[in-house]
Amino acid sequence: MSTGLAALIARRIAADGPMNVAEYMAECLFHPQHGYYTTHEPFGAAGDFVTAPEISQMFGELLGLWAADCWMRMGSPPRFILAELGPGRGTMMADVLRATRIVPGFHAAAQVVLVEASPRLRAKQAATLSAYPVDWRGRFEDIPDGPLILLANEFFDALPIRQFVRTATGIAERMVGLGEDGALAFGLRPDARPDPADAARLMAAREGALLEVCPSGTAIAGDIAARVSREGGTALFIDYGHAGGFGDTLQALKSHAYDDVLAHPGDADLTAHVDFAALAQAGMAAGALALGPIPQGAFLARLGIAARAERLKAKAAPDAAAAIDAATRRLAGTGKDEMGALFKALALVHPALGGAAGFAPQDVFPTGKKVEP
Repeated sequence: MSTGLAALIARRIAADGPMNVAEYMAECLFHPQHGYYTTHEPFGAAGDFVTAPEISQMFGELLGLWAADCWMRMGSPPRFILAELGPGRGTMMADVLRATRIVPGFHAAAQVVLVEASPRLRAKQAATLSAYPVDWRGRFEDIPDGPLILLANEFFDALPIRQFVRTATGIAERMVGLGEDGALAFGLRPDARPDPADAARLMAAREGALLEVCPSGTAIAGDIAARVSREGGTALFIDYGHAGGFGDTLQALKSHAYDDVLAHPGDADLTAHVDFAALAQAGMAAGALALGPIPQGAFLARLGIAARAERLKAKAAPDAAAAIDAATRRLAGTGKDEMGALFKALALVHPALGGAAGFAPQDVFPTGKKVEP
């Protein structure tokens, strides 16, 4: 076996039988001794991937001004919760708070809460945000009561998924078992019983169609929407993904390159594309208004990334100005394989707000346009 965790997983499968993809992902990412997020520093050039806040300060700054606009739409409440799910090293929240210093009353009203379970990452976040009062919680449910503005960038893609396949005889679930050589291998368990709505979608699809579902993601989106609907506020999700559809999007990243999903359990990051339609539907079922999903490039353009880049370039040396241009293209470029197209933005807002910055009236879900993976 390639890693210590691979051996542990193999022993578990030998004793208990194959595990579904969600169970495998949870072991790989969150095992208390050998999990990827337990043992690795994933972010930045030295890690396995670079997130938008690490590319440029502009991303967090624009999201900060987006949050300030939401607060004013809410009537500028004297106390509210400014929360982030999966805050990484704290880079984005630091940029959010720096950008919003110019908004009268915003900092005095905000209670900053980071939802982070890892003690190692909490320590990094505390160092990054040492100039600000910050609270930590281990779960969304533990966030204090009150109006809420929540940010989640590249959070949902790391939540474990299950994979179901339409076969000639019905529906099977993709499982991780052991091959003849004892190595981890994919297989199918027949007679699977997904949620009735998902089963109906698959039975209407062609043979071989694969549907990914993320029960924990839709549950969290529903909880957030219920909170926003009950106490006021809005939530913004940014991630790579699509709005419905079929296909295998499970992938592993190791040292900024794609890796075999089964090759290095615990030593590679595992992610899957986010189904924004499922998140939006969960949010609406809990009483929120869903806006989007729209491409990240369009969202950042509407928030003024071009003007912000020009302001930064006005005070920059030529090489720094070129780097700002490159970062702007990387974040908001609309080519098929660029972040501005691959990543999407979805907001769940209290119905009384009616909208949010960066989203047009026609972006109320469902938009009528299928957003492809």
